[in-house]
Formats: sequence, structure tokens, C-alpha cells
Amino acid sequence: SAGVTHFIVHARKAWLEGLSPKENRDIPPLDYDLVYRLKAAHPDPLISINGGIETLDESRAHLERVDGVMLGRAAYKNPYLLADVDTHVFGDTAPPPSREDVVEQLIPYAERLVANGTPLHALTRHVMGLYQGQPGGRLWRRHLSENAPRRGDDPQVLREALHLVVEQQNLRAAKLLEAGQ
Repeated sequence: SAGVTHFIVHARKAWLEGLSPKENRDIPPLDYDLVYRLKAAHPDPLISINGGIETLDESRAHLERVDGVMLGRAAYKNPYLLADVDTHVFGDTAPPPSREDVVEQLIPYAERLVANGTPLHALTRHVMGLYQGQPGGRLWRRHLSENAPRRGDDPQVLREALHLVVEQQNLRAAKLLEAGQ
């Protein structure tokens, strides 16, 4: 009656006593079926599911039963996971931007943030996982974490980190070619 039309329901019941916040993210079991039953009982409001969803394939399976899916930690740990959402969920045929394209498009945004007084680290901490599982990913994270907080909020830090990643990937590709010949 208050006008709420969209609910995001976490499928894990937090235990208020006996567990730390970190333990509450893993120990109580996920109950996706509870969220599905809630949607079946209340078909009119939008109901999105949250909790433990790691992949786009899992998201698509949930979307057969609920209206939306929230990717929390999975997207934070690996933000590039979201590059394929339009393809996997909505059937878009356009190729996603490369990680390098994402960084190049992020730099002007970083420049505007810094010009308006936002510390660069406020942005870079959210893209630490952009190269998760990729050659050069560790160099990316190290360069951003060591330089973004203390370099006078210079968005050039992003370009430098990207250069380190590309250099690492090129070295790896050259070694693979050499080994294959």
C-alpha cells in the first residue's frame, strides 16, 4: 500500500547471533526456492533474487523464475563479467568492448571525477578485478593499489596500469608463439 513495486530478496537468511558478517555470507544455506515461492505467491510486484549467484548462466536460470537477478560480489570481484550480460541474458549480437576499451573509456570519466574533487582511488578500487584471471591482472591490481591513492589523483595511473597489462600479455603471447615453433 506504500507504493513499493520492486523487491530484491536475498536468498540467504542472516543469523543475528553467533556468526560474524563474513561468516553470514557463507554459512547459512541459500534458499532460492523461498524466493521462487514468494514470486509465485505475488506475481505482480517485481521480485529480484540475490545471493551467491556467480555466473551469467546461473542468472539466466534464475530469470526463468523471477524478474531480476542481482550479482553482488561476483561482479565486484570480476567487473568484466558484466560485459557479456547483453549477449547472455538479452541475446544481443554485438561484441562486448574489450577490457582495454573499457579502460580507455574510463579515463575521461576519471578525469572528470578528479576535476570535481573525487579522489581517483574512489574509482579505481571498483575496477581492481577488471583483469581477474587474465595475464597481467596482478600487475594491474598492484599498480592501481600502490599508485592511485598517492599520486595526486592523476588518471594517468590507469593508462600506466593498462600499459603494464598489455606489455605482460604481449610477452606471454610471444613466449607461446616461440614455444609452438
